[in-house]
Amino acid sequence: MSDKVRQNYTEKQKVNVFEQEFLPHIDSMYNFAYRLTFEEDDAKDLVQETYLKAYRFIDSFEQGTNAKAWLFRILKNSFINDFRKKSKQPSKVDYNEVETYYNSEDVDPTITTDLRVETIQHMIGDEVSNALNALAVDFRTVIILCDLEGFTYEEMAKILDIPIGTVRSRLHRARNLLKDKLKIYASSMGYK
Repeated sequence: MSDKVRQNYTEKQKVNVFEQEFLPHIDSMYNFAYRLTFEEDDAKDLVQETYLKAYRFIDSFEQGTNAKAWLFRILKNSFINDFRKKSKQPSKVDYNEVETYYNSEDVDPTITTDLRVETIQHMIGDEVSNALNALAVDFRTVIILCDLEGFTYEEMAKILDIPIGTVRSRLHRARNLLKDKLKIYASSMGYK
């Protein structure tokens, strides 16, 4: 830590800060995690890990600052660390599980296990959701933080640990990529 002073919270104060400052953001944290991972269980694990780290390092949280931005930064860093760790490992497939699934007579092909459609269908259309999900993580992240979560450029720079200029250029590029992906859809809906 640079010039910031560590807090020395008592256990009771830690619990109060956790409940008042951190827990109100749990839904936003889950939505962000889900949009990064595309897996319900992975998103839940990521949020759990984030809150565990937040409690563990609560003494470095400056009360009165933006708790949501602080939590988002922890979540983003955890996601990147997990992604790097997994990308270095070879892919694993449980062939017995795959075989059991495909040989089962109970399989209904019309039922999807992709909960993304159900969870954000009421928020944004499938075409927009698919276009957003098709963006690279860096671009998807800035769109989510700015346009869906409402963070300022300064807050995004802190969360992503990049300069504000990079936030602006990445957001501009992400929006252009999204616009390109949605041109045909927009045209079919009557937009020019």
